[in-house]
Amino acid sequence: MIVIDELDKKVISLIQGDLPLNRRPFAVMADKIGMSEEELLRRANDLKKRGIIRRFGATLRHQEAGFSSNAMVAWFVPDDLIEETGNILARFREVTHCYQRKPQKDWQYNLYTMIHGSNPDECYRIADRMSRAVKIDNYILLFSEKEFKKTSMEYFKNTHLFGENNGRDL
Repeated sequence: MIVIDELDKKVISLIQGDLPLNRRPFAVMADKIGMSEEELLRRANDLKKRGIIRRFGATLRHQEAGFSSNAMVAWFVPDDLIEETGNILARFREVTHCYQRKPQKDWQYNLYTMIHGSNPDECYRIADRMSRAVKIDNYILLFSEKEFKKTSMEYFKNTHLFGENNGRDL
């Protein structure tokens, strides 16, 4: 049986949102619930080890970061090279996502990378550089036309934990 106490719920509620713009964002967050930065980080790590949270990651709001163009690069990679190729492509600083999917009958591509650039031409140059690095030239760029959603699930969103603003003024 999984046990989540009230302090765990407060930690989860804090780390699911945006990080405060501060040199020590976790110290600011920990202070909100009356614990040390070390304790907050220890609890978050424990939640991950116990399988209560799967990962802690960042969401890039690429337009706010100065990238006006993004594209999903769909790659056709031989099965025996998938792991190695994925690891190489994921290391490119322009890549924010890299994952494998099973090809479909009318769609041969099996590895996907999301890249960001200042314009479409830059995205093509990035993909070309990536292609040369992995020696794979069977790929296609799919440019984003409209962004529909960029939010994460929220758990334990209870105003009683933080007061009226639900801790969002961090």
